[in-house]
Amino acid sequence: MSLSGKFKKRVFIFLLVPVLSAVQFFTDDFILNLIAAALLIIYVAFIIFLRDSVRTDFEFQPDIPPVQEPLTEFDDQTPRSARPKFDTDAGEEFKIISGNKDIEVITGDNYIPTGPRLNRGGIFKPADLKENFVKIAKEKLPEDVSQDEEFGFVLEKIIAVIKEVFMAHTVVFFWFNKKKNRLTLEKFLSGSSDITKQKFDIENDVLSKIVKTEEPEILTDITSAAEHDVIRYYSTPQGIRSFVGVPLFYGNTLAGVLALDSKVGDAFGIETVYSLGRFVRVISIIISLFDEKFAETLSEQRLKALLGVLSADKKFVKESELHGAIENAVKSLVQWDAFTFVFYNPTEHKFKTSKIVNNTSLKYVGENLEIELTGTLVGKSIISGMPVKIDDTSSSDYVRFAKAEDVSFDGSFLAIPLVYDDQNYGVLCFESLKKSLYNNSDVQFLKSATKIFAFIVYSYSNQSLLKSLLSVDIETKTLNHESFVERLTSDLVKGSELSVPGAVALIQIDNFIEQKTLFEGDPFPKVLKTITQLIKEEMSPLTLLGRLNEKTFSVYFFNSTTKDIFLWAEKLRIKIARKPIAVVTKQTTFTVSIGVASTANKTDANEVLHNAELALNKALEKGGNTVKSI
Repeated sequence: MSLSGKFKKRVFIFLLVPVLSAVQFFTDDFILNLIAAALLIIYVAFIIFLRDSVRTDFEFQPDIPPVQEPLTEFDDQTPRSARPKFDTDAGEEFKIISGNKDIEVITGDNYIPTGPRLNRGGIFKPADLKENFVKIAKEKLPEDVSQDEEFGFVLEKIIAVIKEVFMAHTVVFFWFNKKKNRLTLEKFLSGSSDITKQKFDIENDVLSKIVKTEEPEILTDITSAAEHDVIRYYSTPQGIRSFVGVPLFYGNTLAGVLALDSKVGDAFGIETVYSLGRFVRVISIIISLFDEKFAETLSEQRLKALLGVLSADKKFVKESELHGAIENAVKSLVQWDAFTFVFYNPTEHKFKTSKIVNNTSLKYVGENLEIELTGTLVGKSIISGMPVKIDDTSSSDYVRFAKAEDVSFDGSFLAIPLVYDDQNYGVLCFESLKKSLYNNSDVQFLKSATKIFAFIVYSYSNQSLLKSLLSVDIETKTLNHESFVERLTSDLVKGSELSVPGAVALIQIDNFIEQKTLFEGDPFPKVLKTITQLIKEEMSPLTLLGRLNEKTFSVYFFNSTTKDIFLWAEKLRIKIARKPIAVVTKQTTFTVSIGVASTANKTDANEVLHNAELALNKALEKGGNTVKSI
């Protein structure tokens, strides 16, 4: 097409605009005016939006005159003179300008990726993906936690998943106490800090309706005015629009309620209820697994504790041995934060606190507190011979042991009497900071299990009573401490009246820690027996022999000087040191230390024994196997 022809074409196209515009001025027909305006708008739109494409067609596709002969293909070897020539319009010719021959190209050597790295599937994979996953997947349970705390940890993880899956504002789980007819908040995960951590009585709210009907409930459009009355677990309004809650069953009994809410209207539907049904089923299975595990573990612990008390090497000769055995046993019987062993003293005919274990920093009673039988919980258990169980000690002004006690505990209290042959020999008292911790099954178990404790305490009490009636030591057949002091006081008065001299020698068996490693068992009973026999061989009709404590003997010499008794003591020391003592298949020697004191003009037995003890301490300071006198 020539330049003039192209120009005419453009003028013709332009003239259509004023023609369409003029139509509106020369006619009064509304329809014609409307059609002309629409065509004008469409025409102008085509000119504006298709201008670039039209320009490209006209500028870069020069008109090629008709060729009479078909075009022939040519390649790079065809001479330029043989190739067809084309004319360009004036002013539309172009030239190829050659730039730098070294073309800048981005290659793998100089390309630096700046965006996130993708895996083969085109998904972003962070560098610490494995580390973060392992941290979540292998999260450890908190150490030294109870069964309830372990279940709480697992429940918290499930609630976190539910919150993310359903994009809920808050997820809460409540336990239902059928006996008290109320809900207790166990775990929650919320975007709000206004959750009310308390127990809720069953009323007319949506949670109570779930409990009453044991059916799921869905609310899709909660008004701001009704929010506070419908949803009670917030302390302030949150703008909640949607709610869904489902019951949790353990066996065939309603055990709890799982609830979700959202600030978005119509956020939950029937499909949400079905999905939550699967979640609560998983939770109920976990509860049963925890119960089975806890029951088996608790049974094993209780059996081990009882077998430990029945161990053959438990003689319970001393009160401390009895206390230690009972303390170790009750650690595994039930949960407690404070334990008190109330023991009946047969010589004083009184009940007193004998062993206290307080695992808290709160104030509690001390040892040797006399029990008031009237007006106290322990006194009620002693008089009636029945267990006493208080679920909440803060609900009334309960007195546990005595009116003068200073206790700051609030929680559960349990007292189990130790009754044998229709007589009460003590009370085991357990106290926990958790309310309603002990149930009837715990009471029944402790009543049955503590029968063996009652027999042990009965045996120990009778043994203590018999020992108090004896004047001799059972193991050595010598005077015991009380009898020796009584007899010594009488002889001191006689000596003072007759003005005759006297002396006291304290004989203590030296420690033999090194020798203990030579024997499989405890060699002390055999050593005690041998040394007692050697001392008795040196006695005369004018001497008085008694055992003051486990390793110490005392000998009183009537009408003897200190010098003479010192020589006697030195002779006895050498005799004992040279005497080999056989224990099982091995034998070795043992030594004693002796302190001597004069009794001239003295009538106070405790004063004389004190002086002899000072001399004995000097002998021990020398390393033992020595005699010293005052």
